[in-house]
Amino acid sequence: MLANKTVVLGVTGGIATYKAADLASKLTQAGASVRVVMTSSATEFVAPLTFSSLTGNPVATEMFGPAAELQITHIALASAADVVAIVPATANTIAKLASGIADDMLSCVVLATKAPVVVAPAMHGNMYQNPITQENLARLKARGFTIIEPEYGRLASGAVGPGRLAEIHKIMGTIQQVLGRDGDLAGRRIVVTAGGTREPIDPVRFIGNRSSGKMGYALAEAARDRGASVSLITAPTSLPEPVGVEMIRVETTSQMKDAVAKACAQADALIMAAAPADYQPKSAAEHKIKKEAASLSLELIRTPDILSEVKGNFLKVGFSAETEDVTENARKKLQSKNLDLMVANDVTAADSGFGTDTNKVTLIDREGNLEDLPLMSKREVADRVLERVVGMLKGKGHQG
Repeated sequence: MLANKTVVLGVTGGIATYKAADLASKLTQAGASVRVVMTSSATEFVAPLTFSSLTGNPVATEMFGPAAELQITHIALASAADVVAIVPATANTIAKLASGIADDMLSCVVLATKAPVVVAPAMHGNMYQNPITQENLARLKARGFTIIEPEYGRLASGAVGPGRLAEIHKIMGTIQQVLGRDGDLAGRRIVVTAGGTREPIDPVRFIGNRSSGKMGYALAEAARDRGASVSLITAPTSLPEPVGVEMIRVETTSQMKDAVAKACAQADALIMAAAPADYQPKSAAEHKIKKEAASLSLELIRTPDILSEVKGNFLKVGFSAETEDVTENARKKLQSKNLDLMVANDVTAADSGFGTDTNKVTLIDREGNLEDLPLMSKREVADRVLERVVGMLKGKGHQG
């Protein structure tokens, strides 16, 4: 999503300035061309050399001087930007932007750009909660700026309260979401499921599987970055919550089935990347089962088959995790569940399947056509799956 995009990163003066270096590094690693503009106060906390070393681009710090000789003017930066992100944004800079003051390189870039602007405030809690700061943020929101609210926690002063810079992964997610607003899934509603469900044996034990949820979360983020409105129905995972995605948390397969049915009422596509448990105990013990007997017998019954039972005029994409006869088993599931697309993978293969950051899959459509993809990151797999979804939505005229 960030490949070939130009991010103008505005850095203002505060103790959180050092975190902007991490953001610049991560944006660059993701393929973005990062052009950093620092206020004079910011250079008191972190040297411009840090940012130029991380991004490979010169840093603009003043209206006149060496930067001008390199033709890195406020107009050139404003025109080149696909998005302007101000991280961190001090109360002073926020006030200047709200008032239209343009007295340094950064404020001039913001005033001159037509690109979307993302602002991540960071300051002492009293300054953030001051009515003037809140009024200025409201004015920026009304003008279309995206504000990433600061977090609650320990501040540089030692006090505890609101004002901590948002986590870098949240800022990254917001930038990607803003860049994808007009993507090829804009106006579409996509429902994604993720993780392995848990069927209780007693209050402390459950039947589950090895699914980490990584594939489903990658799909949710990829759909968001294409402009979709995304609902992520997730079983318990240890993954950070994706930015800009509606989170619906469930535990059991029955709960996931109910959540899917409700979320799909207005959906254009359902992508079932979760691994629902196939069986559940016929009855769960009310209290913890004591370790007394030499053995324990459980009577298991089938759980609902969500993809087979959910109804509606939307595309259905399934995932088939197999250990043998991968393609044949996936074909059978595609037909029996009446799917539009099946994503099949051998979970016993190296670097593929549960818990890994990569996956090797085969895409099978209704006509039986196979597309065998090489080993790639789960985010890359997600983008390939969504490319097929976009094509099918256009071809079949599906509407939520």
